[in-house]
Amino acid sequence: MCGITGIFMQDVQAGQHADIELLKRMTQSIVHRGPDDLGLYASEQACFGFRRLSFLDLKLGNQPIFNEDESIACVVNGEIFNYQELRNDLIKRGHRFRSQMDCEVIPHLYEEYGINFLNRLNGQFAIALHDVKQQKLILARDHVGIAPLYYHYKDNTLLFGSEIKTLLNSADVSRSIDLISLDQIVTFPGMVSPRTIFSDVKCLPPGHVMTVDKQGMQIEQYWDLDYPENNPNTQPHTDAYYVEKLDHLLRQAIKTRLHADVPVGFYLSGGLDSSLIATLAHDMDPQQVFNSFAIGFGRADIDERQYQQQVVNQIHSNHHEQIFDYEQINQRLTQAVIAAESPLKESYNTCSLALSQMVQQQGIKAVLTGEGADELFAGYVGYRLAQQSRGQEEPFDLEFMLEQQARKTLWGDENFFYEKNYHEFHTLKSSLYSADTNAALLRQHCTSQPIINPARIANRHPTHQRSYVDFKLRIADHLLADHGDRVTFANSVEARYPFLDIDLINFVRTIPPELMLKNGNEKYLLKQLATKTVPESIIRRKKFSFVAPGSPFLLKNKPEWIMDMLSRATITRQGIFNPDTVERLTNSAIRGAHDINQTFETDFLMVVITTGILLREFVES
Repeated sequence: MCGITGIFMQDVQAGQHADIELLKRMTQSIVHRGPDDLGLYASEQACFGFRRLSFLDLKLGNQPIFNEDESIACVVNGEIFNYQELRNDLIKRGHRFRSQMDCEVIPHLYEEYGINFLNRLNGQFAIALHDVKQQKLILARDHVGIAPLYYHYKDNTLLFGSEIKTLLNSADVSRSIDLISLDQIVTFPGMVSPRTIFSDVKCLPPGHVMTVDKQGMQIEQYWDLDYPENNPNTQPHTDAYYVEKLDHLLRQAIKTRLHADVPVGFYLSGGLDSSLIATLAHDMDPQQVFNSFAIGFGRADIDERQYQQQVVNQIHSNHHEQIFDYEQINQRLTQAVIAAESPLKESYNTCSLALSQMVQQQGIKAVLTGEGADELFAGYVGYRLAQQSRGQEEPFDLEFMLEQQARKTLWGDENFFYEKNYHEFHTLKSSLYSADTNAALLRQHCTSQPIINPARIANRHPTHQRSYVDFKLRIADHLLADHGDRVTFANSVEARYPFLDIDLINFVRTIPPELMLKNGNEKYLLKQLATKTVPESIIRRKKFSFVAPGSPFLLKNKPEWIMDMLSRATITRQGIFNPDTVERLTNSAIRGAHDINQTFETDFLMVVITTGILLREFVES
């Protein structure tokens, strides 16, 4: 994967042309995503920029990419894992290729199938394609949202890029904060596309394609996670069938993601998912010595090095680790916000930056990681708690009626519980916001409007309902964005996700949900698969979320710059948060009166601190 930028003029008038100088500035701002090469494409109507991080065909694999007569031009941030079979089929159909690069199949697939070519891809990608003859621009993002794609559309001109900072090079793009997006960060696991923290910038949602031509802009969904409706008459296969099929697909996903002309490593968290990827990779190629990377902590309650080391000892990897402490978080927090282009609720993005820096220092450009398994296989504690609470009656009073109304608005189902009671939380978070922020959010806030497609959880099993919502609220715009793409590419490293392989996802959709969470045992089916390769102590250990110390830990030494960020003068000047509430939270954190349980509680002060960093770095400067 790399970085892409572009400018497209919807209707070119005589004497007009796309601004190539602006494009160059946009492209230069993401050189960290692709330090290996630069590519530019320019016509009167469109211009594209490309920064390359090279993996395949190191000599001939630069972009932009064209079809045979160059009537179709495209740039692609991504990897197409099934490119070999697609390429072979296209060659049989008469297409000619200029390189061995995976993404070269894109313009030829578009020639053959039009926009429907997206349904043939297995990969992680953000695509920009200029159809010169039709005077049309097509933007597309992969099924689950691994590759980012942001845009700004105004006065018949579209700007786009792999990161928000590309668009901020234009004077036409306002840096004003979208308060509803901030409210989403406080309320949900993260922001939900198409919103971003900047009101003038939008994010193309996962599984969507945008078309821009003389008639205007149109955005359509080409894929969604669609679980089957409840069917009590379904006769499932045996457990062994699902384990063997899952084993085959996961091994295939790992194999294709290890394919590159440069070394590929993997992260080790000490948990089931990364351990399974590492041990399967070793099982498939025992002679290969892989590089593994991990973070440890001085605090025993969150340190997982003993489990990481068990896997290292088994697969004999070349292991790299870094011990994280207060000073590491303090030093990297600003960089984490700049990379994320968003406020944060946790400090673990600083750990992720350290991980990708270790990868870069070892000369490795890509790593495999385990995101997606928790959402597909009922790995979070919320799945188990929801199962335990099914059938229990909730107190029927005015507060509960208002909560049911909130759930109905958000999910289309007044009985679906996700994470928290949102009516109660709305009252709590209102005390965090300033009077002006509350006044703005009174008109519209993040729980006053639908957040998902309610048809996708109607008549579905509760485990499937929660999985779908996790994909929409947790995966794409949080775990794969600020916690994934931004912190890896900040150090010129690409993350690859075997559990998010589209063939594997489509199979998991068919697995009976009872095999995901069985007798309160999270990830039951995945644990059955893991017995083949993963140490038993890791399989049997209690679910342990990857967390880093919260704001109380950060404030215990009262660093001057953070104290200034939380000062009454700064909070009042920024006008977003309530200075009285921030002062009380700050004093409580300094006294050590309360630690944050990040699994169940919101670290409000971390949001305040990182919002201040965002304002300082992107708005006030």
